[in-house]
Amino acid sequence: MTWIRQVEPDEATGRLAKTYRAAIDRAGRVFGIVRTMSLAPATMDASLGLYQRIMFAKLGLSRRQRELVAVVVSRANDCHY
Repeated sequence: MTWIRQVEPDEATGRLAKTYRAAIDRAGRVFGIVRTMSLAPATMDASLGLYQRIMFAKLGLSRRQRELVAVVVSRANDCHY
């Protein structure tokens, strides 16, 4: 049970519903880490935009290397995301 109030996908309207639909199109569902930002859709969009710019950048590390770094850091932090 979460301690942070969240808007569930079937309750989302407006900008949040659009963001949730994009998340579902991308990943098949709206993950909890995304729902935790649901009360601040503008912040959610900025956060997701930053993530996408970092993970899909053309320069530097490959996408595979970026994902590997994310997995290692998440594991070191005992975070399943």
